[in-house]
Amino acid sequence: MNNPDRIIRLKTVLDRTGLSRSTLYRKMADGTFPDKVRISIHGAGWHESAVNRWIANPAAYREDCTVSEVQ
Repeated sequence: MNNPDRIIRLKTVLDRTGLSRSTLYRKMADGTFPDKVRISIHGAGWHESAVNRWIANPAAYREDCTVSEVQ
C-alpha cells in the first residue's frame, strides 16, 4: 500500500474482494462498489484507495458518499 491511488485491474480486485465478476458488476450498478476508471480504449481499472475503503466496510459503502474523496 505504498501508493493507494494507483489503478488496479479486474483480476486484482476480484482476488482482494473475493467477489465474482458478475457480483462485482451488479454491485457497481447498485452503487455499492466503486466505479471503474477508463485507462484506455479497451482497458479499465479501479482506484486502489476506493477498493480499500470498500474492503474496510463493504456493508456501509455507497458510491455517492465517496466521490468527493477521490478527487
